[in-house]
Amino acid sequence: MNNKTLLVLACIATLVAGVVIGRYWAPGDTGPDATSQDRDILYWVAPMDPNYRRDEPGKSPMGMDLVPVYADEVDAQRGVVAIDATMTNNLGVRTSVAERGSLPRRIETVGYIGYDEDTLQHVHTRVDGWIEKLVTKATGDPVQNGQLLFELYSPTLVNAQQEYLTALSSNNSVLRDASRDRLAALGVTGGEIRQLEKERKARQRVRVYADGDGVIAHLGVREGIYVTPATEVMSVAKLDKVWVLAEVFERQAAWVRPGQEATVELDYLPGETLSGVVDYVYPELDPETRTLKVRLRFENEARMLRPNMFARVVIRGDAIDNIVHVPREAIIRGGSGSRVVIALGDGRYRSQSVLVGIESGARVAIRRGLEAGDEVVTSAQFLIDSESNIESALQRMEAQP
Repeated sequence: MNNKTLLVLACIATLVAGVVIGRYWAPGDTGPDATSQDRDILYWVAPMDPNYRRDEPGKSPMGMDLVPVYADEVDAQRGVVAIDATMTNNLGVRTSVAERGSLPRRIETVGYIGYDEDTLQHVHTRVDGWIEKLVTKATGDPVQNGQLLFELYSPTLVNAQQEYLTALSSNNSVLRDASRDRLAALGVTGGEIRQLEKERKARQRVRVYADGDGVIAHLGVREGIYVTPATEVMSVAKLDKVWVLAEVFERQAAWVRPGQEATVELDYLPGETLSGVVDYVYPELDPETRTLKVRLRFENEARMLRPNMFARVVIRGDAIDNIVHVPREAIIRGGSGSRVVIALGDGRYRSQSVLVGIESGARVAIRRGLEAGDEVVTSAQFLIDSESNIESALQRMEAQP
């Protein structure tokens, strides 16, 4: 009985072994990887270059074995590409979520500090003559109220003084008042007239004094030069208030208006931010730079802001509510439109056409093509986008008869 049992068990073991060996060495099977033969291979690619594709196994230009790409590894949707976790890490793929909310119109631009032209004084003479003595001899020199600027010799002024002295010697009050008014009209100050009345002697040089504190912004004469009423002798500007003239791009011209808050940063004052407001928006664009000039006014009692300094300006415009926006680096701009790369999960990505809106700081509004919560790629999206476009083109070609 034991011998028969052993014989039956041996037959069963031989049968099982035959079945297993038969399946392993069946025609068309390759051993343990037989399961892979049941999967549909779309094409073969080089491990280091996904753009290198072949319809059959082989070697890549670098001498490496081509890797199969299976149909179940790629989403059936057109333009979807699959990238394994290792390749995603090597490419440095980063993503960000599209948000819906308020997007402020933030204008980042540059500008230059200039004199407050409301305080700028241009000095002219009212008669022809010669600059005999020039006290302030260089642009940028400080000037105080009442300080002597220059002395002018003018035959017209000398004759007017002689006429006034003659009128003072007469009893004709009408002639005296007319002569005095003529001196004032020619630019002689009240102090100079009173001094003339006291000394009763005409001066060959008439002194011109400053009307306020400031600095010489422009000096157009030298000693001995002949001047006329049309000659700009000098310009005196105050520094307790200054302007910042910023340039806004044409596409952002409708965002800015007087009264908006603005901040200014200077390389001269690292780490400090100056706060101000938009004082005036100029009515026309610069025909060469195609920018709109905007004026900001700042107090400058400490004299820290100096004309012609370079400034980085940020103007905070009105916000747009209830709009989808993504980081600026997620946008792929092309000649026919803009695109983003959407992360579908599980290493799958798809290129999506979008209609962009305003660009404010580091965010861009999306008017069509994305929904809040969509995950977009912000790094290495150009490589994924090119791969997605190639995939779409190949699928369109395969769909043709």
